[in-house]
Amino acid sequence: MRDIFEGAQPFGEKSDAPEMSDADPIRRAQIQMKKPLPKRFYKTVTVGPVDGGFAVLLDGKTVKTPARNSLVLPTKAAAELVMAEWQAQAEVIDPGTMPITRLVNTALDAVALSMDEVLDDIVRFSGSDLLCYRADGPQELVARQSGQWDGILTWLADRHGARFIQTSGIMHVEQPKQATDAFRQAVGTYNHAFALASLHVMTSLTGSAVLALAIADGHLSLEEGWEIAHLDENWTDEHWGTDSEALARRNVRFVDMQSAYLVLKATMN
Repeated sequence: MRDIFEGAQPFGEKSDAPEMSDADPIRRAQIQMKKPLPKRFYKTVTVGPVDGGFAVLLDGKTVKTPARNSLVLPTKAAAELVMAEWQAQAEVIDPGTMPITRLVNTALDAVALSMDEVLDDIVRFSGSDLLCYRADGPQELVARQSGQWDGILTWLADRHGARFIQTSGIMHVEQPKQATDAFRQAVGTYNHAFALASLHVMTSLTGSAVLALAIADGHLSLEEGWEIAHLDENWTDEHWGTDSEALARRNVRFVDMQSAYLVLKATMN
C-alpha cells in the first residue's frame, strides 16, 4: 500500500528537524536516535480559532507543517490532541512521541492535495483484503477465522451493499466491481483529508480496509478491530509461543493505530 507519510515531520518553526526517513516506526525511531533532536524553542502551547478552524499556537504563533501550511484543524478537540503532544515535549522535540502531529501534517501537506488518489488506494487494498483470504488448515484456525471474520463481511454487505468473495489460500481472486464500487461509496463518505489519512493508516496497519471501515463506522471498537486483525498471529502465539520482538513491534504500531482513530473521531464531530 502506498506510503502517504513520506517526508512527514511534526515540526513547526525550526528547520533543523530530523526527517521522517522510514515508514516502519521501529526503523524510524532507530534512525532518529542517531540524530540530534532539536531543542524545544517555545514556552506555551495553546489552541485558538483561526479561519473557521482551530490552530495550534506556540507562544501565540501558528505551528507550520513541513510544507509551511498552517496547522489548522476543523475541530477544537482535534487541535487539542496535537496541542497535547507539543506540550509533552521537554527539553527537546522528539518526533517519535508525536504520531498525531505526523498524521495531521500528512493530511494537510499530502492527502489534501490527492484525495482521489488516497481513496483509490484504500479501495484497491480492499480487493485483496485480509478478511477475504482464509487459511485452508488447520481446522481450528479455519473455524476461528470464520467465527470472527464472517460476521464483519456480512455487516459490510448488509450495511453498505459490498459483497466480497472469500477464498482459501493465497491465490488472488478478483472482487466483483459492484462490491468495490459499493465499498468506494462507503469510504467516500469520509470526505476530508484528516479522515482519509486516518483510514489509510488504519488500513495499512491492520491489513484490512474492511476492518478500518468497520472501526470508523463504529461497528467495531478500536480494540476489537485490532485484535481481529491479528487473529493469525494470536493463534500462532498460542501454539508456538510469543515472539517478544514481534510483540514490541505490534505495540508500537498500535500507538499509530490509536492516533489515527483519535484523529478520525475528533475531526468527524
